[in-house]
Amino acid sequence: MADLSAEKIKEMAKAAIYALEEKKAEEIRVIDISEVSVIADYFIIANGNNRSQIQALSDEVEEKLERAGYLLQQKEGYHNANWVLLDFGDIIVHIFDKENRLFYDLERIWRDGKVVLPENL
Repeated sequence: MADLSAEKIKEMAKAAIYALEEKKAEEIRVIDISEVSVIADYFIIANGNNRSQIQALSDEVEEKLERAGYLLQQKEGYHNANWVLLDFGDIIVHIFDKENRLFYDLERIWRDGKVVLPENL
């Protein structure tokens, strides 16, 4: 896929957030890491309550984004479902169970990024 414009990347992030909201993800956070890393423009972090919900959240994000034409480049952690990583290139979606979200604390690790309210994308 060709490099996406900033507007297209925001549309992709919004689609991922919408998919997470549809399946009742909790504590959705968006971190703009574009100025502190080359790995992606945005991290989207959320959590679910159990393995089944985390897998459903992952499935919904993957389905919605692929239907919109965004290709999943890598998926990790789906079978254990305590931390699922969905890498769409310009955005990376992290879906945790509550315990692992607290343990890995990506919000702290990536505090040099800018927290963005989903509605401000």
